[in-house]
Amino acid sequence: QVLLVESGGGLVQAGGSLRLSCAASGIIFSDNTMGWFRQAPGKQRELVARIFSTGNTNYLDSVKGRFTISRDNARRTVYLQMNSLKPEDTAVYLCAAGRVSGAWEYWGQGTHVTVSS
Repeated sequence: QVLLVESGGGLVQAGGSLRLSCAASGIIFSDNTMGWFRQAPGKQRELVARIFSTGNTNYLDSVKGRFTISRDNARRTVYLQMNSLKPEDTAVYLCAAGRVSGAWEYWGQGTHVTVSS
């Protein structure tokens, strides 16, 4: 059984920071591309950041320079460090995994991030 379990969400003031974690089980973690998505009410889900098995990363333009994705293969965990948070970052953040780039096979339940102005 594959499980992706996110943690670290919460309420923070604008300009603050949060660190999200996603612990994976049931997959060969090191073989997977890991991604963080977000979905705000009434909006489409969007890919915030992804990290390939090689360690290469991609970011949504609006978070570049503020968010950093990283992975610890030994701990089977992917992180999203979010700095200089803005109210428009408010969303449910979901972790995803996939062995083929662009094909997301597994999803977590999500963690809520609320940024107050």
